[in-house]
Amino acid sequence: MHDSQQTRRIDPRRAVLTAMSALIAAASLAGCSVPIRSDGHWAEGVPRDATYSRVLVVGVSPNVNQRCAFEEALAANLRDASIVARSSCREMGTEPPLTRESVDKAVASFQADAVLATRLVESSMELAEGGTRETRGDAYYKPIGFGWGWDYWGVYGVPVVYGQFQTSPSVFSLQGTVKISSALFETRSAQAVYFVETTATDLSSREQALTDVTPVIAERLLKSGLLR
Repeated sequence: MHDSQQTRRIDPRRAVLTAMSALIAAASLAGCSVPIRSDGHWAEGVPRDATYSRVLVVGVSPNVNQRCAFEEALAANLRDASIVARSSCREMGTEPPLTRESVDKAVASFQADAVLATRLVESSMELAEGGTRETRGDAYYKPIGFGWGWDYWGVYGVPVVYGQFQTSPSVFSLQGTVKISSALFETRSAQAVYFVETTATDLSSREQALTDVTPVIAERLLKSGLLR
């Protein structure tokens, strides 16, 4: 008689191949996620002991649907027991163009002590020897310079030249590494106090950006201690 339970022998080569296949599968799954990194830094010369609790969230884009969806997602990630965050779309509506004046009115009605502006459009800057020059392309607007003060991008990150700004494409439509710039302004003097630079690789859709990018921006700001 033969024993009905035969001893199974394990082929070591098959075991190694199985383990390698599992590692490759895990690496493939990990590669499907979007690598996102966020870095923050203070503006020069600003006091670092100030805190803010009523934040108006502004998405700088002429595309109302993109702007409002991004603002709502970022505001939701900022809110907690002590922080009140509201999107500019909710406060000012979607009819007025995004200008310094319209943001000022929203700041006053919401009684915001800070404005968080995020550029959702791509911009380029070209420097010429001996100075700067402006160049334009068919698909986007290249300002002479950009920043968060009294220049081409205006106060609260809002562009001064609105008509030209409308030709700028969304950062979420770009391939490769996407850079998203945010700045927190205090509203008494409209001065920028803190900057956040967020990079993401190969965003497949706006929905993915809302899900993956906005929590990273919010986390960086909350860790700065500015919002409480």
